[in-house]
This record gives sequence, structure tokens and C-alpha cells, in this order.
Amino acid sequence: MLDADVGPVPSAVLIGLLAELGVGDAATRATLARMSRRDLLAKVRTGREVAYGLAPGGESVLREARGRVLADEPFAPVGTGWTLVTFSVPESQRDARHRVRATLTWSGFGLLRDGLWIAPGEVDVASALRPLDGDLAGVELSAFRAYEIEGFSATRAVRSAWRLDEIRAHHVEFLGTWADVEASAHPLRDMTALGADWLALLRADPRLPAEHLSADWPSGRSAATFRRLREVFVGAARADLAELMGRSNVPSTT
Repeated sequence: MLDADVGPVPSAVLIGLLAELGVGDAATRATLARMSRRDLLAKVRTGREVAYGLAPGGESVLREARGRVLADEPFAPVGTGWTLVTFSVPESQRDARHRVRATLTWSGFGLLRDGLWIAPGEVDVASALRPLDGDLAGVELSAFRAYEIEGFSATRAVRSAWRLDEIRAHHVEFLGTWADVEASAHPLRDMTALGADWLALLRADPRLPAEHLSADWPSGRSAATFRRLREVFVGAARADLAELMGRSNVPSTT
């Protein structure tokens, strides 16, 4: 429900929802606290009720993610050629290194060889890294555009940077879970699970050009399945969330 601002959500609602998905209370509370420290969530207290809304950092991340999550062709590269990134991080900033790598992976980059990352198409590296502005002090990073030279195929580089069998397996798993689903008795729970699985799939698939993939590549079926089920779930899921919010002391902004 990335296109809806529901306002601060009571922690009890979040804990209860994630419990339905098998996430323990302690793990949920720890995650909420960690996201608050990272300026992704903002804690709101009304009387004895604690709720969490988006912090500025979270709003930035959400804006960056929304375009791809809801894209018509989420697995097609944007533009032609390739984008290359190389970076170095001081040993004392291991957390920054991890976050840069995670951000590059989300943006479709694969590790071609030590220190050199490659992504299909024209990746907006500055926008991709914007949520990390506070973590990039001391990080040396360079980015380039590259194009294949006639007679030198990028196929070997693709197979070096990405494991195509693993990417396919992620699609097969997603389709195995969702392709045959027609309706839901628990739309908020299932919309949450669908969204989590979709984000994981987007993170796993780097948007490789079709010429480097087999004719039966399953990404088109995955995208169609997500779009269909989002339409099935989203209205009822919003209604469920509004009902849960209405039982709390923290007002909804929907």
C-alpha cells in the first residue's frame, strides 16, 4: 500500500499483524527500535499508546522504492548499456560498507570482480545513494557508464556477476506461493506477505536485458501475478487496517 499514507500505526497493530506472519513480538519490537534509530520510523506517543510513522529517512526510502515496486515493467532495465560503480570504505566503517552494498544490490548491481560492481541500464546512482547521505562520510565512490564493444559480448560478465539459476529460483518460489491464489480471507495479512515477498524478489532480480535470459524466463509471470493480487487485496487490506486503527487512540490520516 505504498500509495497510501495511513499515518502512525500503533505498535500493537504492527506486532499483531507480524505475529500472524510468524514474527515474534521481541523480533518486531527490536526491528521497530532499530528502524527508529536509523531515522526510518518516528515514534509517536499518545497517552499510553505508542505508534510508529514514517520519519524523513523512511519517506525518502519509500519514494525511491515506490517507482519500482509499482512499475509496469519492474524487471526491465532502464536505458541501455551498463552502469559501473567502484567504492572503498575504511575498515572502521563496516556498517556503512554493508549498507552501500545492500543499496547497490537493490539497485540491480552485481559484483563483477573485487571492488567493481555492474548493473544493467542507466542507474541513477546519486538518487539510489541519497538515503545513505549520512553514512557516506569517508566513503570513496566512483560511477561510470559503459557500453559493449561489437564483438565482445557481455554474456560472460553477466554470468560472473549474477547467478541466473538462483534468480530464476526466486521467481519460481514467488509463483509457487502466489500464482494460484484467487482471494483472501485475511487481506491485510496476505497483502503484507505479498509485499514482503515482492520486495525480496525485486531485490533478487537485477533487471537484466532479455538477450541474456532464456525465452521462458519467468519474470513476466511474476509481475502479472503481483499486479493481479495487489488489485485483489489492496482495498480490503486498507479497510482492515482502518478498522484496526479505529480501535486505537492514535488517529489515522486516511
